[in-house]
This record gives sequence, C-alpha cells and structure tokens, in this order.
Amino acid sequence: MVNGAQGGGLRGRDLALVLVICVAWACNFLTSAFALREIPPFLFTAVRLSILALALVWFVKAPPAGQWPRLIAVALCNGVLHFGLSFWSLHLAGDLASPAIAMQSYVPMAALLAWWLLGERFGWRTGLAIAISFAGVLVLGFDPIVLDSPISLVLMLVSAVFLAIGTVLMRGLSGVNMISQQGWTAIISVVPLLLLSTVFEPGNWHALREATWIGWGGAVYSAVFASMLGHGLYYVLVQRHPVAQVTPWLLLAPMLAVVLGLVFWGDHPGPRLWIGGAMVLGGVLIIALRALAKMRPLQVPEEI
Repeated sequence: MVNGAQGGGLRGRDLALVLVICVAWACNFLTSAFALREIPPFLFTAVRLSILALALVWFVKAPPAGQWPRLIAVALCNGVLHFGLSFWSLHLAGDLASPAIAMQSYVPMAALLAWWLLGERFGWRTGLAIAISFAGVLVLGFDPIVLDSPISLVLMLVSAVFLAIGTVLMRGLSGVNMISQQGWTAIISVVPLLLLSTVFEPGNWHALREATWIGWGGAVYSAVFASMLGHGLYYVLVQRHPVAQVTPWLLLAPMLAVVLGLVFWGDHPGPRLWIGGAMVLGGVLIIALRALAKMRPLQVPEEI
C-alpha cells in the first residue's frame, strides 16, 4: 500500500535504497561497456535476458485475458528494440556520458506520446521542459566526442523512442506486476534477439565462446544487479511512495554514470556535452517535478 504521500517524501532508509538503485544502474553502463568489447550487442542483450528469464520464470504469472497483445508489444519495444539498440549505441560510443544522458530523452518523448495517443495534457512548464531537453540533445550532439561516432547518438535516440512507446503502452497494462512484466519481457525477447544477432552479427557465437569473465560478468551483472536488484528495490519503493515521488531521484543514475565514465572509462567531455547534458537532465527533472506536483503516475521502465 502506498503511504508516502502522507510522509512528505523519501527519507532515511528509502533514500539509501534509491542510492543503491542508482549505483546499480550507473555501474551497468560501465560493466556493459567493457563486456560489449567481447560480446556483440544483440547477443549480449539475449544473454542478459536469458539469465533474467531463467531466474524469474518460476515467479511469472499469466496476464489477464486480453492483455497478451499489449504485453508482447511492451516486451518487443522495451526488451528487443530498446535494449538491443541501446547496447549497440553503447558499443559504438567513445564515452559513457553521452549514451547515459541521451537515453533520458525517453521521458519527454513519452510525455509527447501520452499527449498524442492518450490525450494527456500538460502545462506550459512541462512543454518548456520538453523543448529544453530536445535542445540539449542537439547541443550534446555537436560535442567532438559525440561527433566521432554520431551513429551512436542516433541509435540511442531511436532506442529512446521505443522505450517511450513501451512506457506509454505500460500504462494500459493491468493485472501484471513488475516481476511478471520483467519476466515476460525477458522470455518473449530472447528468440527475436538471437535472430537479430544471427542476421547482423556474423561470428557472434565464436565471440561468445571466446568471451572472458569480463564479457560474461557484464551480462550477469546486468541481469542480477541492474534488473533484479535495481528493479526489485524500485518495486519496494513504489509500494511505499507514489511513483512520482521516486522518479526525480532516479536522475542520479545517469549523473553517476557520467562520473564513472570520467574515472574509469577515460571520458573527456567537452563544454557542449556538459551544457547539453545539463539541459537534457534539467528538462527531465522539471517534467518529473511537474508530475510530482500533480501526482501523475510516471512509470520507470528498465534501464539498460
């Protein structure tokens, strides 16, 4: 039962849980980037989701009648297209900062899709925040480190589009808890991802056989810590607090990913990336705070 509305927000232990979630998600960018040096992106995603499927298959429940088409659509958008393209983007990127920040553009995209498809209205402040976020992507895109591999930014933005579509579709799901949703997303996504890997990643199985503990460890970390731990704790928090109260804190994840990129990946972001990143994350924060002011549900799908 949600009771955080009376408690005035997150405090103490719950703030510590948010920090654990954000650290787990931020580290996932770093461990996955190292793993993707050994395992191709679509195959890496398939391995990650296979591990997750094996862990959760015992706990998933069949969705109510009539929910299968929407659940399959959510799985294909989030599990196959978002994950697959985002890991491809991370594989091609020369840094961690730009993919971590660009992925957050799914929030303004989801707000626009909800307005277009669901008729949800938003005020001028939210509209301004959406514009600031998209302008930030443009500024970020002209940073030299991003221009070295512009296809990486394009892939992450396309990935964010599918994540936004999946987020909007999730709002219509009923009778499917978070564990079942994660489990079915993994189960449904594995075969399409293996097919994509077979078509677009020649030599994929040889790469998997040759992968060291870094590649396999990255996949295990991604499944166990980013998915099961991160989203498990998130599920605990949204049982105690409205989702809109939790969402703004989750922006710590891309910020921590930027720090990890600076310390462990050798990132050297230029001023355009800093300014564009601040615009993107600032716009997302405003959207989250406006949702909090109205207590409008903001669902947070799977991070990469």
